[in-house]
Amino acid sequence: MEKIVLLLLAVMGGAAVAMQSQVNGGLGRKIGVLEGSFISFLVGTLILFFAVLFFGKGNLLATFEVPNWQLIGGLLGALYVAITIFAVPKIGVASTLIAVVAGQIVVGAIIDHFGLFGGTRIPIDLTKLFAICLLFAAIYLFNK
Repeated sequence: MEKIVLLLLAVMGGAAVAMQSQVNGGLGRKIGVLEGSFISFLVGTLILFFAVLFFGKGNLLATFEVPNWQLIGGLLGALYVAITIFAVPKIGVASTLIAVVAGQIVVGAIIDHFGLFGGTRIPIDLTKLFAICLLFAAIYLFNK
């Protein structure tokens, strides 16, 4: 049951990303790609600030104790947002997201295979390789 709830939450997250892509794409057309990325992160930062202020239970000071590589998440998020703001107006939400998902799955499979970033090792097998090939075939067919 817990796995189903988590999968449904992940689907909701994916839906939010699809909506975010179109919203940010429109913002980027009006004010510029980098400017749109900045505003998107600024609004998100403000919301998270108040969420931490009123509901946070963690320890922000522990940030100074984590390895530096664990702090690049914001950089990677900014790169993602800027790329989608640039791509969505040119190729559409669906084409952008299918390419994003392909990148996520391929890199996710590599991370799992090697247990990178402290993750559990989950080897890539022939079935997963076949699925990745089908994913790229889907990208080709979707955009043909």
